[in-house]
Amino acid sequence: MSAPRTAGRTPPRTLPPPDAGELVEPARGSARRRPAGRARRSRLGHRWFTPWLYLAVPLAFLVTFTCVPVVSLFSYSLTDWDGLSPTSHYVGLENYTELFTRPQLFRVFWVSLFYLAGSAVQICLALYFATVLSFHTRLRNLFKGILFFPYLINGVAIGFVFLYFFQPGGTLDTVLHWFGAGPHLWLGDPDLVNTSLAGVSVWRFMGLNMVLFIGAIQSIPPELYEAAALDGANRWQQFRHIIAPSIRPIVSLSVILAVSGALSVFEIPYVMTGGANNSQTFVIQTIKLAFNFNKTGLASAAAVVLLAFVLLITWLQRLLFPDERVEQT
Repeated sequence: MSAPRTAGRTPPRTLPPPDAGELVEPARGSARRRPAGRARRSRLGHRWFTPWLYLAVPLAFLVTFTCVPVVSLFSYSLTDWDGLSPTSHYVGLENYTELFTRPQLFRVFWVSLFYLAGSAVQICLALYFATVLSFHTRLRNLFKGILFFPYLINGVAIGFVFLYFFQPGGTLDTVLHWFGAGPHLWLGDPDLVNTSLAGVSVWRFMGLNMVLFIGAIQSIPPELYEAAALDGANRWQQFRHIIAPSIRPIVSLSVILAVSGALSVFEIPYVMTGGANNSQTFVIQTIKLAFNFNKTGLASAAAVVLLAFVLLITWLQRLLFPDERVEQT
């Protein structure tokens, strides 16, 4: 009788029992959570300066080309520097005293009233064209481009173009002659020169305001127009009750830009008349004080006063006409 087959097999190996410490597994995440938490806090701690890396270049430009010139301008206004000498003397507030005790230096602000009136006309025209071109109008994109194109042209080039337009016997006189009107000295008559120059400013900057108004009008939900049309509202009623309240912040911005531009207008009158025939603005007068009469200290004081006027008028406008949130439901 043969032996059982299992007798020849080798017995299976048995491993030694593990230690008690090996049987206890660490709690899941307990030992690993601490390093991860510290790493996360470390990453968050290093991220605080990331926004400043993106803001570094714009802030550097802002400080270099805005803050530093303003501080230098104020420091020059306290001296008698002529713009050429390597040295200057501190005179305190003498330049400001001379500025406010010479009324003829502020008389040029009356010229700004013509540009301010032109700005009012410009805003009204821009609002009209923006409203019309925001609805379905034939060739509206073409008209948008035509009206916005003057803003893209350099101010000096516009000045030279309108010199030929306003010259005696020029384009304007030729057109008026067809209707029986005689020629006029548009840039030589003190009673007409500022009106002519303000008209050029209206032609140039109306496109900018129109684009701002169009963007604001197009942000109004179309459901409001549909609801108003169902209620029987016409275009004027839609403009009065929907468009005008909705674009009030943009209109406020345009008014601020118009006032500051009327006070600091320079390019067009300087190129076209050089400030002659009662067309001298405050900025032209400041430039002449600095470069024609070598009174850089006095001119710097005038520039500081102009900056203060613009900031004051802007603050008053924001105080008297605060922005109101319009909830469109």
